Amino acid sequence: MCLSKYSVSSMRRQDAIRVLLFVLFFSVGAAALYVSMCCDELIGHYRNKQMLKAMEQSQSRLESLIADYDELTARLEKDPNLIIERVAPSTLGTEPADSNAIYPKVTAEQLAAAKKALTEDVEQDATELAVPEWLGRCSEPRQRLILFLAGAFLILVSFIWFGSAKKTVPKQF
Repeated sequence: MCLSKYSVSSMRRQDAIRVLLFVLFFSVGAAALYVSMCCDELIGHYRNKQMLKAMEQSQSRLESLIADYDELTARLEKDPNLIIERVAPSTLGTEPADSNAIYPKVTAEQLAAAKKALTEDVEQDATELAVPEWLGRCSEPRQRLILFLAGAFLILVSFIWFGSAKKTVPKQF
């Protein structure tokens, strides 16, 4: 039972390489299986993230509007004549008292066009989907099947070729 140092260190190196290759092939195969089986859940996850982002933007806009409204109401409480000076001319259709200010006349069509342009921008932001391209490709049925089979094959390869090696005991004569 005489094993040289060279053969022992060589076996350790081979075992380390075998373990490394096993972990590599098994990990890639398991990841491929996971993606092929959980593709719909991953797409749902990315959609939920996008919806959360849109809701946070909407909430920040609402907070900004609330802050503006609170500031305006505070100014109106301090100076009640502000309503008469600012709001009354536009509401009643009379000319404003300030001769240095220009108040443009806006038609209903112009207001509708501006509202439409603003809502289109908001809708485009909401409809953009943040699903990565690779996940979109993997969600196709044929691609999912190929990915599943490739993952299963990699796992089989890792167990067959890189599994534990048989320990051979040298024969003694």
